[in-house]
Amino acid sequence: MKGSCRCGSVQYRFVGKPDNIILCYCKECQLQTGSDKWFGAWIKKDNFKFIKGQPTINSRIGESGSLVNNMFCGQCGTPICVEVTVGNFYSVSINTMEKPESFSPQMAIYTRSAPKWASIPNDIAVFDILPPRSNK
Repeated sequence: MKGSCRCGSVQYRFVGKPDNIILCYCKECQLQTGSDKWFGAWIKKDNFKFIKGQPTINSRIGESGSLVNNMFCGQCGTPICVEVTVGNFYSVSINTMEKPESFSPQMAIYTRSAPKWASIPNDIAVFDILPPRSNK
């Protein structure tokens, strides 16, 4: 699977299937997207590679106490992925993929932080924070 930012300056590819496809309603994802959630595919770091350009990185400390790296295009500003160092994976923006319509969310996380007006699907697993054992 391949993907890129809006302008094409940063491109990536990954092999294999995502470990999970999530809607994340945490405050950080809301700020990153300018919306109520992030729609991402969890891809193991070993299966993901930037093939053109390099993203701009904004780092922060996550709830786990570990580094979280938000990666976006420095030219057009498109959020591309989030490196979750504690889990050794990237949460890759579904909307940057070549065929985003082929993915559906499997769970919603951090729904306790969702705005009151947010729509949370009722046909997937829903968690106030993270599902048990996903932060190790």
